[in-house]
Amino acid sequence: MGSLDHVMIRVEDLNESLEWYQTHLDYEEKGRWEADTFTNVLIGAEDIHDNGAKLELTYNHDGRSYEMGDAWGHIAVRVGDLETAYENLMDEGVEDYRDPESCGGNYAFVKDPDGHEIEIVERDHGAQWSLDHTMIRIEDPDDALGWWTRKLEYAYTGERWEADTFANYFMKPVDAAPEEMAVELTYNYDGRSYEMGDAWGHLAVRTEDLESAWDDLMARDVEDYRDPESCDNRYAFTKDQDGHEIEIVTAN
Repeated sequence: MGSLDHVMIRVEDLNESLEWYQTHLDYEEKGRWEADTFTNVLIGAEDIHDNGAKLELTYNHDGRSYEMGDAWGHIAVRVGDLETAYENLMDEGVEDYRDPESCGGNYAFVKDPDGHEIEIVERDHGAQWSLDHTMIRIEDPDDALGWWTRKLEYAYTGERWEADTFANYFMKPVDAAPEEMAVELTYNYDGRSYEMGDAWGHLAVRTEDLESAWDDLMARDVEDYRDPESCDNRYAFTKDQDGHEIEIVTAN
């Protein structure tokens, strides 16, 4: 398995969401797929790394609404200067959700038009506003770390944060570049369970050979959720130990 390719979120007004990301995060459209019942638009930073991840906006044409749930946490975007970036967003009229001061000066949060949380983190690598990580919540860290390690051959980066009430663990492909997106596994110590909701869609992982990768996953006992044949051999889906959907896509 290769790098994380994209993270998919569902939006209720495609034009409004596109304008928000293009205006405030300087994202540009990277690709589009128009189907009979939905539209997918891939967006990302202008100078995205070759193995950098994109954001996929999915708009269903039937005008449905979505539940956010809490099994998915946020996406995080990189900036060179946290205070300046947050002040610029405030000047542009973005809602003041969690400012840097309230987060100990380490990060900040805003929300997009549909309520998806976006963390802002200061980094010395990667394009401005490029995707740094996606956070998902897990119920058993041993199971989750084992799943990402054995099923997808990802590695624990060594970056973790163990607090009084929770722990965060970051996973990436072996030998991944710093600019590649990580997945952040968040474990709360109180044993809570989570609701998946449907405002967040999936994480996508790249592979060079879809059929071979799927055979490997089946040999590792992943959930056979949507196999390549059921997806016209263009992609496939499995689920992690907590039910987050993971798409397998062929590298471009």
